[in-house]
Amino acid sequence: MQLDFHHAVTYVAARLAGFPHEKADIIAYAAEYVDDATSSGAICFDNKAMYQRISSAHKTVDPQNLNDVENHLVWLPFHFLPGNGNLPADTPLDALDGRFINKMVCSPDSIVAQEMVAAAITDRHKPYGLHRLGVTMHVYADTWAHQGFAGVLHDVNEVEDAQETNRSGVFDAKGLAGFLGRVLDDALPPLGHGRANVFPDMPFLQWEYRNGEGAVKTRDNTELFCQAADAMCRRMQEYRRADDPQVAVTGIGAADMAVIREQFASLKEVDGRDRHTSWLQIIAAGRFSFGPVQIAYAEDGKNSWKAQALGTSTDMPVYRYTESFLTSNWKLFHDAVQEHRLTVLHDILPRYGICAG
Repeated sequence: MQLDFHHAVTYVAARLAGFPHEKADIIAYAAEYVDDATSSGAICFDNKAMYQRISSAHKTVDPQNLNDVENHLVWLPFHFLPGNGNLPADTPLDALDGRFINKMVCSPDSIVAQEMVAAAITDRHKPYGLHRLGVTMHVYADTWAHQGFAGVLHDVNEVEDAQETNRSGVFDAKGLAGFLGRVLDDALPPLGHGRANVFPDMPFLQWEYRNGEGAVKTRDNTELFCQAADAMCRRMQEYRRADDPQVAVTGIGAADMAVIREQFASLKEVDGRDRHTSWLQIIAAGRFSFGPVQIAYAEDGKNSWKAQALGTSTDMPVYRYTESFLTSNWKLFHDAVQEHRLTVLHDILPRYGICAG
């Protein structure tokens, strides 16, 4: 999924779950920033204070994607959550054809994913609770878009004979296979959905492909994205209900879901940034039941969380320290991703027989 879903749709789902604008704004920014926090290492201040951050993403073309350790630390906990075949923790490997890779493949709304959400709800009162929820919603949503792929180098991630099944009109006569050829998919390692390029991320697309094990996979992205948005709303209602038993877990109502589905099906730009612009316009126009509101997302620049925390979004050897850094959204986001990674890799996955830390 791209900027349009991880920021705009997450915001919509949070508002429909009952969060006020200020909290939904944090959840949505954190959800998208998972894809944009590609830097790691120490932040040094002029008073000798320091802060150590980790990255929650790598660029598609990045030498680190050939490093199995980096894949385990980034792609598994943040983008391709292992699904364990959507089976309980005590399931023997024989039930997964005796193959460890079958534990690693991402599965929508898996038992593992539900446990990940439950952990975020448990930690809701920490200073970075909302940021942690946003990170979790990113990973949770990706279990729909990234299903069938694994965050490790493996033939299961191969994509062959890709073809569109709904004739969106976006691609030329050569179709998806021609698009893949133009972007040199075979030059990319079989990691995650790299070989599928952005096909799993485009809400309007219906398509199919054959993976490296010869299995034909069929996708209706519009339906999958609607399922993800509704499930996110329900999980965020559960988050609120943990403090208020009166909160009902109903998901997204029919009228709001109709608007969401219309957007997914009709916005046929390949670039998620273009679709994001349209989402911001309909949110501002009051198309949803929570009314009109202006929202924005800034990865960098003066309006970014990083600039607000450090005074600039430009990488510097030393930053001026201010007391407000400790409570800044940027610092709290990085606290959240560190807690999330530790919880997923060291607490949750080992219960499913997955050692990935």
